[in-house]
Amino acid sequence: MSRMTLTMLAFMVAALAYLALELRENDTDPAPESTSEMSVAETDTPIVEEAPETATGPASNPRFDIYTPVELSPDISHLSDNQRQVISLLIDAAKITDDLFWEQVWGDRDALLEQINDPAAKRFAVINYGPWDQLDNDQPFMEGFGPRPPGANMYPKDMTREEFEAWDQPGKDGQYSLVRRDDAGNLVLVPYATEWAAELEQIAAKLREAAGLAVNEAFANYLRLRADALVSGDYQPSDMAWMDMKDNDIELVIGPIEHYQDRLFGYRAAFETFVLIKDQAWSERLARFAQHMPVLQEGLPVPDEYKAEMPGSDADLNAYDVAYVAGDANLGSKTIAINLPNDEEVQLAKGTRRLQLKNAMRAKYDKILEPIADELIAPDQRQYITFDAFFGNTMFHEVAHGLGIKTTLDGAGTVRAALKEHASALEEGKADILGLYMVQRLREMGEITEGEVMDNYVTFLAGIFRSVRFGASSAHGRANMIRFNYFAQAGAFERNDEGQYRVNVDAFEAAVESLSRKILTLQGDGDYDAVAAFVAEMGNVSPVLAADLDRLSAADIPVDIVYEQGKAQLGL
Repeated sequence: MSRMTLTMLAFMVAALAYLALELRENDTDPAPESTSEMSVAETDTPIVEEAPETATGPASNPRFDIYTPVELSPDISHLSDNQRQVISLLIDAAKITDDLFWEQVWGDRDALLEQINDPAAKRFAVINYGPWDQLDNDQPFMEGFGPRPPGANMYPKDMTREEFEAWDQPGKDGQYSLVRRDDAGNLVLVPYATEWAAELEQIAAKLREAAGLAVNEAFANYLRLRADALVSGDYQPSDMAWMDMKDNDIELVIGPIEHYQDRLFGYRAAFETFVLIKDQAWSERLARFAQHMPVLQEGLPVPDEYKAEMPGSDADLNAYDVAYVAGDANLGSKTIAINLPNDEEVQLAKGTRRLQLKNAMRAKYDKILEPIADELIAPDQRQYITFDAFFGNTMFHEVAHGLGIKTTLDGAGTVRAALKEHASALEEGKADILGLYMVQRLREMGEITEGEVMDNYVTFLAGIFRSVRFGASSAHGRANMIRFNYFAQAGAFERNDEGQYRVNVDAFEAAVESLSRKILTLQGDGDYDAVAAFVAEMGNVSPVLAADLDRLSAADIPVDIVYEQGKAQLGL
């Protein structure tokens, strides 16, 4: 049976399951299912229409087949009965965060899905948490829907930028609140802990029950503190406790974490959950790199004032297999690595933790990256495409989030606050390019001896083609567009008559250094207008690149993966 047939079969089976949405507590969970800039409407007219009475999409829409299924079934045979019960409770908690994420990005999930007749379109709506194709610049894939609101469902849909910026309200840029209108039509802040008090209490109860079963005391302490944080809205103590965990077999990331969905200002965090199983052997291989963070920070190719912040010394690197994801972590393109916490004060005090998601990474390498390389990389350089280089590039991307600058040089606030909706794309671009810088420096120091640097370079180039397919509404996709165009102008690669690409080593290395300097300077200056101009100039897809990406679609290469996950897949 062909991959496409299997994919469509998976879509139809899952869609039938969703016709009985009241059975979501069943042990076998379908994936509860991680793009262009849009300006906010300048009028009071809502920027998303009401859903039509019956919504559907073209039955032959090729976009419905861009995801290939991957089963999440990591080995948990080494875990105790108590640990297996912990995983079951964490999955229960994850399902609730999935419901909250639906409310943040769309609204009433069940009302939307009940109006979609075509099973494939319904399945696609589940993957995208709404009627907008996350990997096609947020274009609606069904008739009757307007463009995606840049602020998702976290701001009033009729609110303009000007109204928000003129609003004299302390804390309006907070991460953990919604902006709503009162009965008089005035803007008001509603904390997450108030809006979803009942749901967050339910999650907290699951975490506290799991803490009572946890065999690792540091993990149990984190679960209790995270439960308190969800109810109170004060997440910093639990972030600090999460940084202190070193040897727990089970890992949990839960709560409002990333800001990708707020494309209006980049302020508000979206709910998500990762339930992970630690790979102790791979983690031991990675641990030695964290100690070099201070030296790498000192060597950044920028003036001293842009690298004066010293990353915390408590940072670490570990490898995990994904057991279950929900919410933002499960939307559209799936995350293959995590760098947290995002709290700048915690980062400066303790650093960050980098979690490499090994089974997700392997699936994307096998099913997507290697086929892309066969299509777009020149034959004489394909030998440099390796999983170890892909893993290393991804790992150092996450490490590089901890380098650079978090507070603007004028002392006015964080880089994230200064650059607003462009902060995420620039930060992802920084992490990508500084990840390569780290590979270069660590090889010079003799800390990386496996393979050769060309493995990292050519695999990195192939990775641009993989990630740029995520579109401009994805921070990662937009960052890759910027980097592709910057590298092209710098002559870092060349394209032959057959449409195949080849790295030019000297120009490639020069581009790594100059782009590193450019991004770090933009972040440190906190100049919103300069960053907006840079993104507008560089964050686009040229006709040649668009044609090359079309070749990948014609070759039936998936854009990303979709998870088949649940307690049944884990044998629980």
